[in-house]
Amino acid sequence: MIDYDVRTHRSDELLAREQQLAWRIALVASDNAPLDDAVEQMVVNRVIDNAAVAVASLARPAVVAARDQALHFPYDAGATVFGLDGSTRVAPQWAAWANGVAVRELDFHDTFLSAEYAHPGDNIPALVAVAQHVGERLELSGRDLVRAIATAYEVQIDLCRSISLHEHKIDHVAHLGPSIAAGLGSLLSLEPEVIFHAVGQALHTTSATRQSRKGEISTWKAYAPAFAGKVAVEAVDRSMRAQTSPTPIYEGEDGVIAILLGGPDARYTVSLPGRGESKRAILDSFTKEHSAEYQAQAWIDLARRLHQSRPEVRDAKRIEEIVLFTSHHTHFVIGSGSNDPQKYDPRASRGTLDHSIPYILAVALQDGEWDHERSYAPERASRSDTVALWRRIRTVEDPEWTRRYLSLDPSEKAFGGRIEIRFTDGSRIVDEIAVPDAHPLGARPFARPQYVEKFRRLARGVIDDAEIERFLDCATRLRHLTPRELGGLNVSVPSRILASAGTTEGIF
Repeated sequence: MIDYDVRTHRSDELLAREQQLAWRIALVASDNAPLDDAVEQMVVNRVIDNAAVAVASLARPAVVAARDQALHFPYDAGATVFGLDGSTRVAPQWAAWANGVAVRELDFHDTFLSAEYAHPGDNIPALVAVAQHVGERLELSGRDLVRAIATAYEVQIDLCRSISLHEHKIDHVAHLGPSIAAGLGSLLSLEPEVIFHAVGQALHTTSATRQSRKGEISTWKAYAPAFAGKVAVEAVDRSMRAQTSPTPIYEGEDGVIAILLGGPDARYTVSLPGRGESKRAILDSFTKEHSAEYQAQAWIDLARRLHQSRPEVRDAKRIEEIVLFTSHHTHFVIGSGSNDPQKYDPRASRGTLDHSIPYILAVALQDGEWDHERSYAPERASRSDTVALWRRIRTVEDPEWTRRYLSLDPSEKAFGGRIEIRFTDGSRIVDEIAVPDAHPLGARPFARPQYVEKFRRLARGVIDDAEIERFLDCATRLRHLTPRELGGLNVSVPSRILASAGTTEGIF
């Protein structure tokens, strides 16, 4: 990895293109370095993971609306849409849009957490859509798509390691637009100049405030990454037509760093792979066993164990208070440190509840499980004994857990904390958990069998058994798919399932 110093430059300094971060990202994207087998296998896992969570969300309102919009833009070549037969094709940017919403809706796919956080699986829908659209014309193979996905993960994760967006109240998809553009550059074997301008345009159009993840969380939470995918596809298309971007987009006097991030005097060190260096960042990301914010995963696992071993934790009447000592990020984003009253509101939206660790812990303690539907049902959230327990839970930042959260050492990086449960009789329980069970260092690390089982579990009752097996066969052969076979990276469901979800109407 090569460390680059990134800072604001005055306009009269005339920062050379070769010294700009967007150019250096373009060089990474244009470098066809060999991929490790572990990386290629993990790409397959994440393609399966994305399909799993998309299948489970197909009837949800946000996904229905996005799919309805996409269907108004049919295209003879085009790309497939999750839920629909593979013969239905739409323009690739609209497939990226519809499929991106389906993947993100349940907040149930992979995650990376560092200076900034991300769901790098959000890169995949746009890359698959473009691969399907141009695959036969450009003779792209599954291996080309694998390389593109590895590039996109590398760029987004490397940016997340170095540049915090949430610290400045900027939404995390500002790293996603550039990473998708870089991934598309790899997929299409574009010249650095073209990728450079696509990265700049994608960053410029996906930089927004993080109000989408604050207070009452709306359906836009699922749309934000899909929007990044859509506009990144369009940015690459424009750049291929020789259209240029704001320059320097990161370092300019009125650029992203100076105006949206640390200000004119801020400096960042961004580490990117050197020429010929394998892109391995995907191996540092993790998927989710539970449909909730990643920082809640370990707490759900601990709550399940306490539910079994200490049944008294289920009874709100016996509990005086529960305090979670945890990282800064957990405390201020999904904990009581956010000061969002909605995080304690039984009428809050599903998106708000999955960003409320007090709610999640209360339900997991009482139920001993976490389900992507039952655990968020309005009747579950409004149960009186749950509300009573929920409102006795608070979080506190612990400097040591913050340090471990930010650590670059995988052996000590942690996403959990310490729990103290105080009972009305004066007794207490103290326990802790560092990583979720599904984490590579957890009690039950996810590997290919767990990804496949997650897909089967979420697809059961939604798609036919034959379609489950067809998709899994296609996905596991990803590296060897022919251009025509790329269309098989889709799942279709019986028409009655989609019909039951209804349709929406808008301008289109």
